[in-house]
Amino acid sequence: MSDILVSEQSAPGADGSGRPSGRLLEVDDLRVEFRTRDGVAKVINGVTYHVDAGETLAVLGESGSGKSVTAQTIMGILDMPPGFVTGGQVRFHGKDMLKMSAEERRRIRGEGIAMIFQDSLSALNPVFTVGFQIAEQFRIRRGMSRADAKKRAIEMLDQVKIPNAKGRFNNFPHQFSGGMRQRAMIAMSLALDPEVLIADEPTTALDVTVQAQIMDLLGELQRERRMGMILITHDLGVVADVADRIAVMYAGRIVEEADVYDLYAKPAHPYTLGLLDSIPRLDEKGQQLRTIKGLPPNLMNIPPGCPFNPRCAMAQPVCREKLPPLLQIGAGRASACHFAEELVNRD
Repeated sequence: MSDILVSEQSAPGADGSGRPSGRLLEVDDLRVEFRTRDGVAKVINGVTYHVDAGETLAVLGESGSGKSVTAQTIMGILDMPPGFVTGGQVRFHGKDMLKMSAEERRRIRGEGIAMIFQDSLSALNPVFTVGFQIAEQFRIRRGMSRADAKKRAIEMLDQVKIPNAKGRFNNFPHQFSGGMRQRAMIAMSLALDPEVLIADEPTTALDVTVQAQIMDLLGELQRERRMGMILITHDLGVVADVADRIAVMYAGRIVEEADVYDLYAKPAHPYTLGLLDSIPRLDEKGQQLRTIKGLPPNLMNIPPGCPFNPRCAMAQPVCREKLPPLLQIGAGRASACHFAEELVNRD
């Protein structure tokens, strides 16, 4: 594990807000595989990252890189089977959740760590009203009466800026627009005031204007509550505005981790460089868009050496023979590339 990922214990109320400060959640050398009839897919291969109070960690990568599976493992909602956790730890306030009982993990879900899912229409139950689904948490987890739970649910809908929250309480999910459903999902996730929020592609399938509104809302609520947030996305434009740190994933591994400004200014891994180069630029209007050639590897047959080597323009013989470890290359940043120093120091 790199020096930048050394654990720090959180101190309740250390910042004067009444909320813990410092390290909240740590994922340490996590390994997950899917066992299927076709073979074993090594989905997560030693993922290590952390999130602190009031901080936003963005987890980037193509589809299939392991971003959402890591989040599902943290939440304890991974389908098992076919999924199996074969190694590592997930520590919340220093306690390994993977060793907890199902009841202990259930108590942490919602109150300690909450999650916003990609598809709000699928995540919301279509046969219950949106208000009922939010109020249910207050009745079951807080022991509130129906009247008090309804009042709190309306307050949550109002807090996420749903117009006429009281009138919308009895609407079903299909009666909400895409942006409003996502706001309702945010209200549901924040209902029990979690310390860590995992937002898994929270702006997928929304138009650009609504995406900006949702991200502004999440940022505002995070600052108010001083939550730690893990933002899972493949949209580098969204990340630039909201993240403090970025972890880039490829083939189930973290291949680069850095402060958002350092990563955008001088990426230390060819995969990160490829992602940044693929962003359309206004000053290159009419020119062909850059792409990363090839496809992500088959996780049942990950190539030897660096998993990115078949697609990497910088690949050398050592890249096909030796797996590069994630090593610290400067203050607050790490890279899993044999040529990270040369990449960062290039003109």
